Amino acid sequence: MSRLNDTFERLAKSSRKALIPFITAGDPNPEFTVPMMHAMVEAGVDIIELGIPFSDPMADGPVIQKASERALKHNTSLTKVLAMVAQFRDKDSDTPVVLMGYLNPIECMGYQTFVESAKEAGVDGVLTVDLPPEECFDITELFEQAGLDLIFLLAPNSMDERIKSVSAIGRGYLYYVSLKGITGASHLQVDDVEDKLAQIRKQTEMPIAVGFGVKNAETAAKVSSIADGVIVGSVLVSKIEAAPDQPEVIQADIVQLLREMRLAMDLI
Repeated sequence: MSRLNDTFERLAKSSRKALIPFITAGDPNPEFTVPMMHAMVEAGVDIIELGIPFSDPMADGPVIQKASERALKHNTSLTKVLAMVAQFRDKDSDTPVVLMGYLNPIECMGYQTFVESAKEAGVDGVLTVDLPPEECFDITELFEQAGLDLIFLLAPNSMDERIKSVSAIGRGYLYYVSLKGITGASHLQVDDVEDKLAQIRKQTEMPIAVGFGVKNAETAAKVSSIADGVIVGSVLVSKIEAAPDQPEVIQADIVQLLREMRLAMDLI
């Protein structure tokens, strides 16, 4: 059983939900990422989504686009991202790490090389925004043999057929994009999310984590009352953008917000 499955089962037994932060690897500099990952775990997170910097992140809003730009200025390649995960694993063998990004860097490395390198580094799951389930049957077995969970997105306009196809080959958890549009969008309507999750759960027993629009402890708690996991990204990356030359300030601000979210989620 994968670390992701173990995590969701453990949380379910204690009636708790997964807190899943996202940061871009190498932002604001490569030396910041691994210490930040450890600090987030100490703040109470359960799974870490680590963004692979990419030059053309079309599904992301300006906040995460700029994060990729900052990381790429330091030449943060996919190889370096995997090295960060390996360094994180030196001290943490339990917290699942999911790589999130776009297909191009993986294709450039080559699927076989990537899968072998990701497994060796200690990656647990991979979510590629621009890899639809209809086009990944040739690589599904490759990922499964390596014990890497392929994670897919669902959106408010995903129909039953799409939900079924994603659930059939997806592993780890489903990432429900709670809002139409790019990352960093606002106006999350929890009632609408709850209705959609009910539809999705008719098609799958996989855990469902909700992202987009989670900006504070109150919203995190509301989402955790209806989902299996809460994904928080843009608000964390915004804190990095606000003080890129002050890593201690960034880390303290992110840790404080995550602790507030963890507390609020556990009180639901």
